[in-house]
Amino acid sequence: MDLPRSFTIRESSHRIHNPFTSEKLAALGQALHLAPGTRALDLASGSGEMLCTWAHAHGIVGTGVDISTEFTAKARVRASELGVADQVVFIHDDASGYVADEPVSLAACIGATWIGNGVVGTIDLLRRSLRPGGILLIGEPYWRQDPPDQHTAEACHAGDKDDFRLLPELIEQFGELDYDVVEMMLADQDSWDRYRAAQWLNIRRWLDRNPDDELAAELRAELSEEPARYARYQREYLGWGVFALMGR
Repeated sequence: MDLPRSFTIRESSHRIHNPFTSEKLAALGQALHLAPGTRALDLASGSGEMLCTWAHAHGIVGTGVDISTEFTAKARVRASELGVADQVVFIHDDASGYVADEPVSLAACIGATWIGNGVVGTIDLLRRSLRPGGILLIGEPYWRQDPPDQHTAEACHAGDKDDFRLLPELIEQFGELDYDVVEMMLADQDSWDRYRAAQWLNIRRWLDRNPDDELAAELRAELSEEPARYARYQREYLGWGVFALMGR
């Protein structure tokens, strides 16, 4: 049970595995007015940057769950670096079925709603761990503008255009599910650049060290093609944001 090796190579230097900068992550924590002792659950927690930095800055406590052994190990190291290893715990497990032992005040899935087969299922999964009056955090892509054709949608790593919604439609979907949007923090194109361009440097450095690896040809092709495809399609059409929700 682990992530594909190509994914961990691609994001080997990342502390945040989505198009958020550390500044945006910090701004979101401040915007939520987190009280010391707030108990959180982060499903698909990656390298643990959200829980670790918010534990350090705001005194929250909580649990992160991720399928990657490498990222879970990095999260534990990060907790030690920030002096919060007694506040946060990181578990290597499949987040798709994980429910907290006791209700939490903040339940998050930031950019991995495939664990619930989409927004609806992920909200339902998080809700099972949330105390009444708590906050859900959902990180999700949306279309900045309608993709004109199937090729554009696929170039943005979507199966088709219906995989994502325009931002107003995504917010309306939360309302249809009986949740109020009480805060949101959106990635911008510079945030996307920092996330995606760092992947290319990671790939290139890995290729230089591992020219004969079985993944070398696949990652060489990706590095040759992906920067231009990203600039032509994903940077222009695909948005991403974190949305704070409270049940009605």
